[in-house]
Amino acid sequence: MEYNKGIASISIILIIVGVFVLGAGTYFFLANRTQGPVACTLEVKLCPDGSTVGRTGPSCEFAPCPVIKTIFDPGNATYEIAGKKFTLVNGISETESAPGSVSKIVTRYFGNEAGGDLTGDGKPDIAFLITQDNGGSGIFYYAVVAIQTPDGYRLTNTLFIGDRIAPQSTNINRDSLELYVNYAERKPGEPMSAKPSVGVTKIFKITPEGTLNGLMQ
Repeated sequence: MEYNKGIASISIILIIVGVFVLGAGTYFFLANRTQGPVACTLEVKLCPDGSTVGRTGPSCEFAPCPVIKTIFDPGNATYEIAGKKFTLVNGISETESAPGSVSKIVTRYFGNEAGGDLTGDGKPDIAFLITQDNGGSGIFYYAVVAIQTPDGYRLTNTLFIGDRIAPQSTNINRDSLELYVNYAERKPGEPMSAKPSVGVTKIFKITPEGTLNGLMQ
C-alpha cells in the first residue's frame, strides 16, 4: 500500500515537472522565434531637401533622409566675370591682367550675405557681393547667388552693380523670391572721386534655368 502511494506521488511530481518544462520551452520558443514580415503604414516624412521617405524595417521606422551637402565657403570658390574664371583662396584671387604684366586683377569676397529661398524650392540660398580691381582706379562690385541643390551649392552668374559704390545691405524677399541690393552712389554729374550719397536699390531674380537677372526698377 505504501509502495503504491510512493509510486503515485513520484508520478504526480514527474507530470508537474514535465508540464512546467513543456510550458517553459513553449514560452521561450514563442518569445525568441523569428517574426515574419511586418506590414508598415504608407505614412511618409518630408526631408529637408524636399524628398520624402517611408517607414521600413521590422520596427517600421522612417528611413533616413538623404545627406545634404550644405557647407559653402564663398571665400574659397570659383567665379566667372566677363567670361573669365577667378578662383578665390581665403577670400582673394590675384591674376595677371595680361601675360607678363606687373598689373594684377584682384578679385575679393566682399560679403553682405543674405540667406533665403530665391528659387521657390523651400531651401535657403545665399546671396552676397564680390569685388574686382583691374589695376586702375575703379573697384567693381558684383552680385552672385549660391543656389542650394541636393548635391550642394551651385553658383549663378555674377551681375555688375556699380563702380566705387558704397554697399549698404543685401536682403531677400521670401514672398516675391527677389534679391534686393541696397547701396549708395554719386549724384548724376559728380566725379568718381565724390563720396557716394544717393541711396539706390537694385532688384534681382533667379530664372527657372538658374540665371541671376536684374529687374527693371
